[in-house]
Amino acid sequence: MNATALLIGLGPLLGWGLYPTIASKIGGRPVNQILGSTIGTLIFAFVFALVNGLSFPTGMDLVFSILSGVGWAIAQIITFKSFTLIGSSRAMPITTAFQLLGASLWGVLALGNWPGTTAKLLGGLALILIIIGAWMTVWTEEKNKENSSLLKSAVILLAVGEIGYWAYSAAPQATNIDGMHAFFPQAIGMVIVAVVYSAILTSKDSEPSAFKEAVSYKHIFSGFFFAFAALTYLISAQPNMNGLATGFILSQTSVVLATLTGIWFLGQKKTKKEMTVTIIGLLLILAAAAMTVML
Repeated sequence: MNATALLIGLGPLLGWGLYPTIASKIGGRPVNQILGSTIGTLIFAFVFALVNGLSFPTGMDLVFSILSGVGWAIAQIITFKSFTLIGSSRAMPITTAFQLLGASLWGVLALGNWPGTTAKLLGGLALILIIIGAWMTVWTEEKNKENSSLLKSAVILLAVGEIGYWAYSAAPQATNIDGMHAFFPQAIGMVIVAVVYSAILTSKDSEPSAFKEAVSYKHIFSGFFFAFAALTYLISAQPNMNGLATGFILSQTSVVLATLTGIWFLGQKKTKKEMTVTIIGLLLILAAAAMTVML
């Protein structure tokens, strides 16, 4: 792996690492967060395509790119809902583990990433370490029925949401479109889901219209962070860069920044022992990501 590929592969560390914390800090309901975030992503993607003179995809390239964005938006709505249950610092490691299993195994089994027995064994060990590390970040010293129930509900939600994240990563790989050309139609798919979701909730008398709430448009700012991470990930996942399996694992090191900023800036407190276990878990995730770089 060359230095350029590694640098691009770590782009999501910053974007996706800060995105959940910024979104949680701005506040609002999940519908506000998804509406503003997707609008921000669409603006970013449109400007990027315009500046680089990228042609608009057609045919199945367009279809799969839009479906990819639809998958992400549905999954992200579910993830935002999990934030309301257990906080972003606990939810992010869980969704990271699910996403790593889904996307990385798809890359290995369907796309031929990690060729050779040694690479597959090391890659499998890396996945195990990341899952163990993610579990350690959500470990709690004091157990009670309410917290256990909320955690169980969040885990179920995030497991379902993984289907959408898997589609987000895998759909563009079903065609020959590269990440830069897929980016703008993906953003269109994201906005379609956000608008439909907002309209459905608006039709309910008990729900205020997200289109009329200022907090929705404040989330455009958080969308820029997601867009930067998404673009660098899409480029990183290409076969001539890091490949889907390694590119995805590198992108998921963002869980380190997302977890720590959630604890430090959102008041998602941990005891001294919980913090120690969390730090060890995060170090395991980083070590496992480093292993994949050598494959």
